[in-house]
Amino acid sequence: MTTSGVRVLVATAVPAERDAVARAIEAPGVDVIAAGVGPALAAASTAKALTTAALEGAPYGLVVSSGIAGGFAPPAPVGSLVVADEITAADLGAETPDGFLPVTELGFGTVTHRPPEALVREVATATGARPGAILTVSTVTGTAVRAAQLRERHPTALAEAMEGFGVAEAAAAHGTPVLELRAISNPVGPRDRAAWRIADALAALTEAFGKLAPVLEGWHPHDR
Repeated sequence: MTTSGVRVLVATAVPAERDAVARAIEAPGVDVIAAGVGPALAAASTAKALTTAALEGAPYGLVVSSGIAGGFAPPAPVGSLVVADEITAADLGAETPDGFLPVTELGFGTVTHRPPEALVREVATATGARPGAILTVSTVTGTAVRAAQLRERHPTALAEAMEGFGVAEAAAAHGTPVLELRAISNPVGPRDRAAWRIADALAALTEAFGKLAPVLEGWHPHDR
C-alpha cells in the first residue's frame, strides 16, 4: 500500500491484529501499531504516536482504528466487514432509574465521532464493508439482553469493539480525521467461543487492507 503524501496511522488492539494489517501494507507512509486493549490505553498509545510524529515534523493525516469485532446479527454476520459512519462510546454515561443516559445528556463530554463521509463511502465500495455505527464498549457484551439494549439505543449499530472511541478521541485532539474498519469474528451476545472465527476475521482484515491502496492514494484530509 502506498499513499500520496498523507501519512496514515493504523491502531489495532493486539499484535495479531497489527500483523494482519501489516501483511497488506508495504509503504513507509503507513505505520501500524498495537495500541492496547480498551479505550483508555488505545487513546494514550494513539496520542503518543500522533504527538511523536508531529514533533518530528511529519504528522499523520489520517488515523484508522482497526481489528476484529463482535457483529450484531443479522446485519453484520461473522466474516463480514464493517466501516464506521459513526464511532460511539456506548457505555460512557450513567445508569438511572429511567435507563441509561449518555454523558452528553449529563451536560458534558462527547460520545460520538464521525469519520469523513466521502472516505467511508469509498472504503465501503473498495472493500465491500457495510457502513454503520461501531460501538466502543469497556465491557464486552455477553448476554442477549444487553445486545438487545444496545441495538435499541443505537439502531444503526453493526458492531462493538473496545478501542475505536479512544482512538477517535486522540485523533480529534490533534485535529486528525479518523476511520474505523473492522472484521467480524463473533456475534454480539452470549459468549460462545466455539462460534468465534478469529482466524477468518484476521484473514478478512488483511484482504480488506490490500484493497484500500487506491482509496488512500487518492484521499486527502480536506476531502471531508
